Amino acid sequence: MADNPANNGAQGGMPSLNALAQYCKDFSFENPNAPRSLQPQSEGPQINLQVNVNAKQLADADFEVDLTLEGDAKVGGKEVLFAFELTYSGVFRVQNIPQDQLHPVIMIECPRLLFPFARQMVAEAVRNGGFPPLYIDPIDFVALYRQRAAEVQAAQAAGQTLS
Repeated sequence: MADNPANNGAQGGMPSLNALAQYCKDFSFENPNAPRSLQPQSEGPQINLQVNVNAKQLADADFEVDLTLEGDAKVGGKEVLFAFELTYSGVFRVQNIPQDQLHPVIMIECPRLLFPFARQMVAEAVRNGGFPPLYIDPIDFVALYRQRAAEVQAAQAAGQTLS
């Protein structure tokens, strides 16, 4: 275990998190009702947003993290003005992070570093689609992490009681 740089918090090196690369993995923008959707609307649109974070280990200390933002804007609860799906990813190197803190660092700090770039891409795509830019509010990745952990625990508890 001492050879794994992600595990060796006790070996005295300074903890570090480095972004080795970041990139758009997948991006889709749809304006399905244009040009009708570009006309002034009698009511403001309802914006829906879903956020997901996934990670996979590439090497001992390297992880790919995917931040997926899916959203749409609807008027009248059903007519879609626009819709988007973005997976913005990064490769991160984590060193000298204690094992018990590794998962939160990857699932909270890495997407926090990726978010401003993903937010800008969405804003520009919406603007280029003929609408005012959509600036997504900052995301509390700590709360998102805790929510997902609670969901996993609840699912595990439900699975154990069904057995």
